[in-house]
Amino acid sequence: MSNEATQRFYLDYFLLFICISLLVMGFIIVTSSSLHLGDKMSNHDYMYYPTKQLIHIVLGLVTAGVVVNIPLRLWEQSGAWLFIVGIALLVFVLIPGIGIKVKGSVRWMSVAGLRIQVSEIVKFISVVYMAGYVTRHQEHVQQSTYGLVKPLLLFSIACVLLLLEPDFGSAVVILVIAMGVMYLSGARLWQFLILITVVAILAMLLVYFSPYRWARVTGFIDPWADAQNTGFQLVQALISFGRGEIFGVGLGSGIQKLFYLPEAHTDFLFSVVAEELGLVGVLSIITLFSLLIWHAFSLAVEAEKVGNKFAAFTAYGLGIWFGFQAFVNMGVNMGILPTKGLTLPLMSYGGGSMIVMCAAMALLFRVHSEVKEKQIKESRGQV
Repeated sequence: MSNEATQRFYLDYFLLFICISLLVMGFIIVTSSSLHLGDKMSNHDYMYYPTKQLIHIVLGLVTAGVVVNIPLRLWEQSGAWLFIVGIALLVFVLIPGIGIKVKGSVRWMSVAGLRIQVSEIVKFISVVYMAGYVTRHQEHVQQSTYGLVKPLLLFSIACVLLLLEPDFGSAVVILVIAMGVMYLSGARLWQFLILITVVAILAMLLVYFSPYRWARVTGFIDPWADAQNTGFQLVQALISFGRGEIFGVGLGSGIQKLFYLPEAHTDFLFSVVAEELGLVGVLSIITLFSLLIWHAFSLAVEAEKVGNKFAAFTAYGLGIWFGFQAFVNMGVNMGILPTKGLTLPLMSYGGGSMIVMCAAMALLFRVHSEVKEKQIKESRGQV
């Protein structure tokens, strides 16, 4: 009986509903925003991007099927080695001939014809590594300044490599993951506030002394001052939101994606939602991501109750990652944050991003299953 319980997988139906909803809505909007792009190609294949995105989703689900069957204890044991692999990948992508340069940034590697953004893999690894670190050293994180700073010294190496690509957005994401997990593990508030202040000052200096980043900030402050150059993306995104009103202009009827809005099927997918589905579509997606974050944190609390710290901090890390990245993407689209190249999780076009995001969700499904198994064993008096 005990062996049967150990082998059983407990599916999280609520999380499944959220994931399917985001994947389906994302695929529909990617299709709507990319048909004209495929038609402009030499073979006039208007279904080029939707077909590729469907393949990305299938590959993501296959990867998720593998990840969900790996016990959490194996992830915990391999966290340090995975972090080394992540650093190695960040080094490899900077080597000429290995990394693929797109629009001035070297962030991608080609694997079996699929373009993988290395930073997405590093985000996944960061969650696993930090969950394992605070599980092993929670007391040091709570009582020692060194325990708090030590993992950030390692993360600073990853951040430097990311900035060399350059990929400022991903560097911020992995730092937020690391600091968020440490704070939730019980780090002292005053130490944490000092750490945040130091990181924030360094980030501002990086922005100020980088001409193209500073141009993004000035364009964000007053996009209409240079609407044809630095403020172009934000102005077109705001027009999309204005045209959408309450119910949108209708699925497939948006015009911003055709002539004006850049990267409509990737970074600015949320603006297409705003124009075509209006406030209703925008609030639907915000609600789904809010439910995803709430559920991840709820799973973390349940994991803590049954004494599975690694599962708890993994769920916290995944919730922070998805929540922060979705917030930044939506914030950029709505004009409340400077332009940053972060995709909308589980929705934006992209192979590597989709595969890693699906793997991350599979890890959350695994957390639910192991926590549920522990709860059932405790109720039967087996633990």
